[in-house]
Amino acid sequence: MEEKTNLTQEIEKRRTFAIISHPDAGKTTITEQFLLASNVIRSAGTVKGRKSGKFAQSDWMEIEKKRGISVTSTVLEFNYQDCKINLLDTPGHQDFSEDTYRTLSAVDSAVMVIDSAKGIEAQTKKLFQVTKQRGIPLFTFMNKLDREGRSPMDLVDEIENTLGIEGYPMNWPIGMGKNFRGIYNISQKRIELNLPNGEVKVVSIENGIPADQIFKEPIFQEAFNEVELLKEAGNSFDPKKIQSGEQTPVFFGSALTNFGVKTFLDEFVKMAPSPATHEDVNGQVILPDDATFSGFVFKIQANMNPHHRDRIAFIRICSGEFNKGMEVLNERSGKGLKLNSSTINQSSDNEQVSKAVAGDIIGLFDNGNYQIGDTIHSGKKNLSFPPLPTFTPELFCRVRAKNVMKQKSYHKGVNQLVSEGSVQLFKEVSTGDYILGAVGQLQFEVFTFRMQNEYSSEVELVPMGNRIARWIEDENVDEHDSSSRNLLVKDIFDGYLYLFENTFALRWYQDKHPKVKLVEKI
Repeated sequence: MEEKTNLTQEIEKRRTFAIISHPDAGKTTITEQFLLASNVIRSAGTVKGRKSGKFAQSDWMEIEKKRGISVTSTVLEFNYQDCKINLLDTPGHQDFSEDTYRTLSAVDSAVMVIDSAKGIEAQTKKLFQVTKQRGIPLFTFMNKLDREGRSPMDLVDEIENTLGIEGYPMNWPIGMGKNFRGIYNISQKRIELNLPNGEVKVVSIENGIPADQIFKEPIFQEAFNEVELLKEAGNSFDPKKIQSGEQTPVFFGSALTNFGVKTFLDEFVKMAPSPATHEDVNGQVILPDDATFSGFVFKIQANMNPHHRDRIAFIRICSGEFNKGMEVLNERSGKGLKLNSSTINQSSDNEQVSKAVAGDIIGLFDNGNYQIGDTIHSGKKNLSFPPLPTFTPELFCRVRAKNVMKQKSYHKGVNQLVSEGSVQLFKEVSTGDYILGAVGQLQFEVFTFRMQNEYSSEVELVPMGNRIARWIEDENVDEHDSSSRNLLVKDIFDGYLYLFENTFALRWYQDKHPKVKLVEKI
């Protein structure tokens, strides 16, 4: 057998995954507990602790602290056991789906957090479809057992019936809400008791259920009977199906009380895959331990450190090794770059990194050299990874600075926030006015808040309502052919498109101009 190189060994220690869920399922809370289990933080923050000044460690943005929601994906790195974890905490709100979709392109597996009282909700279902399309392993954490919820049998059945993926319970709850007594750890053959003082007592059941009086109580007997039923009629554990995304291991617990989270994390690092291969646009397979460095930009974030007004491009390393000072090529621009400084995020603190390998996420300080979707590499020519998903905006509004004396900060703020990809910027051809496009209204609210909070630029947004955006593929565009019904604008790449007032206006234009080719840019 060929001896593994140091690079291969390092890569195999990586676990790069995203957490997905419907809003308020407890995604950010479980992220906090992971950090706590890895000794990165001493106490978990809570998005509900605004009066105490404690916030979720992954919710670093000011608006996230004020509203108690995640509006941008966050990259966190920590060590656990023998593994190096790259965790991407994603926003659950549907208005920020585009950020989440791009983040899912940069991971090797995903953790789906479900509220045990509500089951699978709309946004969870949408995000699951993305993981299914990518065929990445999915691990499920049924959360909030400290509250009354649906029966565990119903929850597992719903996974199979609604999502079309096999569910295999790794553990089983014993009661819930005020009567939550613990979990039956099926995979480890033990009972983990939830004691009143918050401690966990582990009881081995390798030789059958112990004769302790407590286990004769009805609530325990009911759980034992359900586990036996699962063994007889449930799915068989299949590691191959897990790796292909056809089966999801299901864990039960409570992130708020930190019960069952460590059990989940212990099993996850064993089963989750190390970095996978990637294909470029030409179908060339890029192996993680290829000696050539390569990666792609999946996220750009401005002002993570408001004191320095930084702009960071987040890179998923697909192959090879990053070393501080190395020279790379940006395939899109053809520009050579020297990577003198990069950062990783540990909890709420950024740390400089001088070395990273395939599977790691690094943040490169950016002066405008990068765009979302850029491929960077060293040593190979014509290497481009597939483009990342972009959504066609549906809501539009005109934007202008309220204070004309602050045009410099206004333009800087608009350009930097637009580069993050949460809102899109257009310019009306006839007037030069700025127009913002978004998938949801909350994106406009975040934009307005950040412009004032981070750039001291108060803006006015004038709603234009829903519009239908269609790009023009023709080379020659009549810049005078614009009206309120079909407003002609340019995107940031100088591409022409019409913003149609409604479907009637779109059909009317197509009937009148059959030779003009209009496309929906996705």
